[in-house]
Amino acid sequence: MLDPELLERITARRAELDDLEAQLTEQLAEVRSERDELAVVERGLDRVSEEIAGERASFSPAPGQVAGRPVTLVPHRGPAMQETLLRPDYQRILTVLRQAGGPVTARQFDER
Repeated sequence: MLDPELLERITARRAELDDLEAQLTEQLAEVRSERDELAVVERGLDRVSEEIAGERASFSPAPGQVAGRPVTLVPHRGPAMQETLLRPDYQRILTVLRQAGGPVTARQFDER
């Protein structure tokens, strides 16, 4: 016959291990769930990034030529186009026009 104290220790240890197993099983389920959620978010970000890249490409200045010299044409502005997509010089022009509040001369652009 086994020692009762030894049997009690074995039973206690088995209970500890059962509790630990239950905790780890729960944690593993939480980790897997979060990992699945991250995968969904990542796919969504990839899709949105591709859409944004496509929009930016459609608004990027088109190269052209004037008198045989390469120039950058101003893209057509649409209601959804952001000013930040314009070249810095064009952004400055819009800022001057906005701040003037009225008619603007070429000299005013040079001064700013």
